Amino acid sequence: MRTLVVYESMWGNIEQIARAVASGLGEATEIDLVEIGQAPAVPAYAVQLLVVGGPTHTFSMSRPDTRFEAVTRGASNTTPSPGIREWIAALPSASTGLLVATFDTRVVKTRRLPGSAARKAGKLLSRHGYEQVLDPEGFYVAGMEGPLVDGELDRARAWGGRVGAAARKELQARTAR
Repeated sequence: MRTLVVYESMWGNIEQIARAVASGLGEATEIDLVEIGQAPAVPAYAVQLLVVGGPTHTFSMSRPDTRFEAVTRGASNTTPSPGIREWIAALPSASTGLLVATFDTRVVKTRRLPGSAARKAGKLLSRHGYEQVLDPEGFYVAGMEGPLVDGELDRARAWGGRVGAAARKELQARTAR
């Protein structure tokens, strides 16, 4: 199975999570891990699983103005544009039912806040014909800039393992049909 992991990282937290997810996907997959600025306009024909991650900004995926604000606050790993929002919008429809999983980071709060970049990305990808293999997942940071909450990298590796297993199971079922 060939997997493309695309991430948008402002403070380095999403990049850490993306690397952990990629390591959790397992050895049974070839993985291309790319930052959004290097992501292909169209996933290669051989890609069977697309994993997309980005930060939650104002209850959804980042926008040019929220990325600019992150830069003014000191974010160093920022590509002002495009983000995953623009990249997903420009993707062609998936005529082959490409499998997808999405994740995000969000700030830990004492009560659950609405909104999620991962859920929004998953919805947009589904509208393009991509098939979600698992529900979107959120990973927690201690504040806007981070750091990641203890245990999140382990949780990301485990989630990556579940994504890989679910994708392999779906691909096997398709072959059996």
